Amino acid sequence: MAIGLALILLAVLFGPVLCKPIERNIEVLFLLAGTLTAILTGQMGRPLLHAATTEPIALTIAVLVFGVVIRAMRARLDGWIARLLAVMSARWVYFFLIVVLGLLASVITAVIAALVLVEAIALLDLERRSEIAAVVLACFAIGLGAALTPIGEPLSTIAIAALHADFWYLMRLLGPLVVCGIVMVGVISLVLPVRHGNALKAERDDEPWSEVILRAIKVYLFVAGLVCLSWGLRPLAEGYISKIPGALLFWINGLSAVVDNATLTAAEVGPSLARAQQRAVLMGLLISGGILIPGNIPNIVAAGRLGIGSREWARVGVIVGVPLMALCFVVLWAIS
Repeated sequence: MAIGLALILLAVLFGPVLCKPIERNIEVLFLLAGTLTAILTGQMGRPLLHAATTEPIALTIAVLVFGVVIRAMRARLDGWIARLLAVMSARWVYFFLIVVLGLLASVITAVIAALVLVEAIALLDLERRSEIAAVVLACFAIGLGAALTPIGEPLSTIAIAALHADFWYLMRLLGPLVVCGIVMVGVISLVLPVRHGNALKAERDDEPWSEVILRAIKVYLFVAGLVCLSWGLRPLAEGYISKIPGALLFWINGLSAVVDNATLTAAEVGPSLARAQQRAVLMGLLISGGILIPGNIPNIVAAGRLGIGSREWARVGVIVGVPLMALCFVVLWAIS
């Protein structure tokens, strides 16, 4: 069993990073991996099937509803952004986008916040390096903010399900840290250069309605697979991870820079973790998830649509993410 679990973990951790076809069909991988893990650890049964079919519903509905709204209001959204550019300097537009999308991400979902970001950046027509820096900063903010409710992103959905917590638990656990992080990232954007030049471009064709529906279906399957994986790995979390100090868990989760942070949430978070450990695990995942493109869903969406390369992302992500990790570690140590 141990060998089987190890192979499954390697597949879900590094398969999407190393293989493009797997990355494009990541929800199928997680559904298969989660099912196999639950079978191997004896967790498969009616309670798991009920959780896997019901837990993804709220996030899926949010992605579908806000996806339809954004698709229907695209022209109006473009007009709002144009008016914003007419009354604000580019630096304050960056700040506004980062802070507002970060704070709204837990309501409109990280996926939709990233799509709005792409739309806005494509209209700015500023110099490429400046826009890349703004996109990376915004994705840090979106990844942080989306974690405050279970409808924001898969990480928060899985964390709430694994901890058997209420809707607002993560808001109480992480809220002050997350809001401070979003504002700090926004402030950093105020020093970015804002010259005009070779700008980032996104496809301007209208997204087909079928794509809006397909995106929601993929989110449902992805979260269902994560629920199965979380249940299957629960004995591992309860037997080993709960014994690791929170400070060490925080830095171990720097691995989330190269692995989607929802995957590590499924592997690590469980009711046996103390409150301080939960905070350390989740903050480590949330911050490091912005450092590289594979670390978080909004990174993947924004980089893919705007044509940002891995090296271009890393040049900004590492410079911003590592100091944020260090600062957050100091804060966590102080409050614990």
